[in-house]
Amino acid sequence: MKLYVGNLPNSMTEDELTAEFKEYGEIQSLKIITDRETGRSRGFGFIEMPDSSAQSAIEGLNNKDMQGRSITVSIAQEKPQGNRRNY
Repeated sequence: MKLYVGNLPNSMTEDELTAEFKEYGEIQSLKIITDRETGRSRGFGFIEMPDSSAQSAIEGLNNKDMQGRSITVSIAQEKPQGNRRNY
């Protein structure tokens, strides 16, 4: 199951996020999204975990305070295809 993790502190690293989520089970993949031009965190990321682990992670980490910010953890929604412009 793919999870969306939002409202991440800009200073949070993938290693720190991994440490938080691995308590809930196996992590298949984890990526904090960064700005293409600056390389800075955009404040959200995606994590793939087995379904049972993902559900536990949502229950345990949604609205948890991390470095002064209350993070959001939910099932990731598919990106709609269509009117996206690539300039």
